[in-house]
Amino acid sequence: MVRYVFFICMLLALPPIAAAAGTGRIFVTNEGSNTVSVIDGKTLEVVETLAVGTRPRGIGLSPGGRELYVAASEDNAIVVVDPGSLKVLRAFQAGSDPETFAVHPNGHIYISNEDDARATVFDPASGGRIAEIPVGLEPEGVAISPDGSRVIVTSESTNMLHVIRVPEHDIVANILVGARPRAAVFTRDGSLAYATSEISGEVKKVDMRQNRVVAVEKIADEKAKPKDVLLSVDEQTLYVAGGRSDSVVVLDAATLKIRATIPVGKRVWGLARSRDGSRVFSTNGASNSVSAIDTDTNKVIKTITVGDLPWGIVIDD
Repeated sequence: MVRYVFFICMLLALPPIAAAAGTGRIFVTNEGSNTVSVIDGKTLEVVETLAVGTRPRGIGLSPGGRELYVAASEDNAIVVVDPGSLKVLRAFQAGSDPETFAVHPNGHIYISNEDDARATVFDPASGGRIAEIPVGLEPEGVAISPDGSRVIVTSESTNMLHVIRVPEHDIVANILVGARPRAAVFTRDGSLAYATSEISGEVKKVDMRQNRVVAVEKIADEKAKPKDVLLSVDEQTLYVAGGRSDSVVVLDAATLKIRATIPVGKRVWGLARSRDGSRVFSTNGASNSVSAIDTDTNKVIKTITVGDLPWGIVIDD
């Protein structure tokens, strides 16, 4: 039976979750081989491969780093793994096709359920569903502001960013963007967000106080299908997964002007950044590889072979 939690008004007041020491590992979902590749962050070698269910895509860590969450899309489940022992701890049903998710500072998971045009909120400790929020067609990316007060869900077919208020879990804005928005990221103060639009080949800068797009940059390469997006530690630089352009595009976060284009593997999907910002990693779906990028030189320092169709990536550092 689904357990509903009625005291969500207290979510933001929960105390911080104690952090575990990072394992230094990099975790990569391989949707084609139904596995997670475990990479040693120092040697950049694959040290283990975990079976985690059917078509794993989204991946993330609990706020304290004690648990690793994997979205097994075709099993309609979130699989919970101990990032230290690499043992599967449990799994819980998470709605239809839980492709992508983000973890709130209070530990709850916000999931885009692509088939149902909904975002759902789950407590991963109990597997209980806390809230269900109707959004646009084919919800995809999920981003949470650092203070936990806002959530963005992108809807691919509705071409919108849906801004959800927490803990009320109601939509406060629907921001129209370019065709097929895929991913978004907030700045630390939550005043701005950046989002990618795959079909229109664009990156958007969004004022989150006024809920409006304030700048747009089209990726020059016509093959580019931007997917993932992340910010540098100092928030001066934006990294965008170029999709079919087989590159990671580096932009000035203030102006959105392109600074560099870094060739990586084919069909770039996911991105992750080391805590100190010295490296960015990309998952290259059609090359079955991960590229490790030195952010000082904007060059690939190593290409790591992983499973089939790598998609999501997270660093436990």
